[in-house]
Amino acid sequence: MKSKNQYLNYFVNLVFPACVFGVAGGGATAVIVLIYKLLAKYVIGASEAVYHLLGMYPYIIPLALGVLFLICVALSMIYKKAPDLAGGGIPNSIGILRGVFSFHWLRSLIGTIALSLVTFFTGAPLGNEGPSVQIGTAIGKGLSKPISKKHGVWSRYSMSGGASAGFAVATGAPVSGMMFVLEEAHQRISPMLLIVSAVSVSSAALVVELLSPVLDVSAALFPALAQLTLSVKDLWLPVIIGCAVGLFSVLFLRYYRIISAFFRKRLKKIGHRYKIFAVLALTLAVGVISPDFISTGHELIISLFEGGGAVYMIFLLLLVRSTLTLSANTAGMTGGIFIPLLSIGALFSALIAKGLIAFGLSGEYFTVILTLGIVACISGMMNMPLTAIIFSVEALSLGENILYVIISAAVAFIIVELFKAKSINDSVIDNKIEKLYPSSEKTVIDTHVTVREGSFAIGKQVRDVFWPANLFVLSVKRAGQEYSEIDEHGGIVLAEGDILHIRYSTYNNEITEQELNSIIGGEK
Repeated sequence: MKSKNQYLNYFVNLVFPACVFGVAGGGATAVIVLIYKLLAKYVIGASEAVYHLLGMYPYIIPLALGVLFLICVALSMIYKKAPDLAGGGIPNSIGILRGVFSFHWLRSLIGTIALSLVTFFTGAPLGNEGPSVQIGTAIGKGLSKPISKKHGVWSRYSMSGGASAGFAVATGAPVSGMMFVLEEAHQRISPMLLIVSAVSVSSAALVVELLSPVLDVSAALFPALAQLTLSVKDLWLPVIIGCAVGLFSVLFLRYYRIISAFFRKRLKKIGHRYKIFAVLALTLAVGVISPDFISTGHELIISLFEGGGAVYMIFLLLLVRSTLTLSANTAGMTGGIFIPLLSIGALFSALIAKGLIAFGLSGEYFTVILTLGIVACISGMMNMPLTAIIFSVEALSLGENILYVIISAAVAFIIVELFKAKSINDSVIDNKIEKLYPSSEKTVIDTHVTVREGSFAIGKQVRDVFWPANLFVLSVKRAGQEYSEIDEHGGIVLAEGDILHIRYSTYNNEITEQELNSIIGGEK
């Protein structure tokens, strides 16, 4: 049994700080992200007006290309000085939360907002949910600096809460925001992480309830959808959808590798500004033809829910948007890929629905096929089956079809796993690591360290501690004991004097040792 002092220590060193960071980070993130979404709405509206003008007066397109080139020059200069601002917000935040990337929180906060708004104005098919997650991550980092004077390690917990709140506010799916951080960002569930993410999301949800009507910003990502409730005789349908979307996810993830290799090898000698310009010039060309080819893809998804379009047009949209979204991300433009990937999943699912209806399936199934396909897309392309299932209930009105949601998500996930296809977020992170450490080699360290007096690790379970990236605690030897305990599930509560057998890989051992010492105590 725990003593009174142990309970007090648990509250003072774990529950209280987690709640403080959660309330502060979640509330602040909600305010900033709501304002950001409002700004994004106006900027996207201005972009649509410009593209409409270009369609009416094509002779001014050369002027637009000149403006785009100037934007590319400015962006390439900024990305060179601040590489943490480049690319999708969700992969960046995941890398930061895992301890793989470092960043300057204030620069990231301001830069992510400003540069993503520039991206929206150009019409590049990237979304605001990724920047919202990165905004939450930056706010969590900033708030933790003055609050956590004793243990700077708390910043990763605070950032995790901010990231979950950012995802929740951007998508209108609070539980999905929590699960995103648990399942994808940290790939673990621990009491501390659960507390800080739950409190952060709750605080953010309360602020959204109060402010979204005032700012006239919709809290929901999609409107409530009226769709068919499936029955047991329809069990074949989610299996078909899961198989089709799973195989498509494998092809899509391989297509990302092809585009990434093309930019890295074939366009190696071309300056960064010209890579961005090539993407934006292609965006301009197709955007003048139809607005469905460009922008975030949110309105495209809603239009598909309302009936879609001709098969040839859906196929063309799928090809063009896939190429543009992956190219914009590979070129390093600031913006999210979550909603654009949902639009790609919706387009492919629309093709499935059109095909099944052509073979005699009732048209009443169209919307439910689209939504199940989107769920399978999240599960397959992003390797987030649990987040996909929860998101389906919160954002896609699929509560009545939860069994079929689980089947479609599970089948898509299994197929992607069978082909050993890496998730889009992990692939983006790997590419960024390759850019940051082009000539470095990982060093593998196997050693023993001791938990010092007054250190952050004392009183916490092994799984509760955010160790440096790629560090594993192999065993724990208690003070005075002759044997070590192998902690398979991370449940051992650490105490002063414990000797940890650890193994880790790192590109910079000095930085890793500093992070480790901040957790267990000791000299830098």
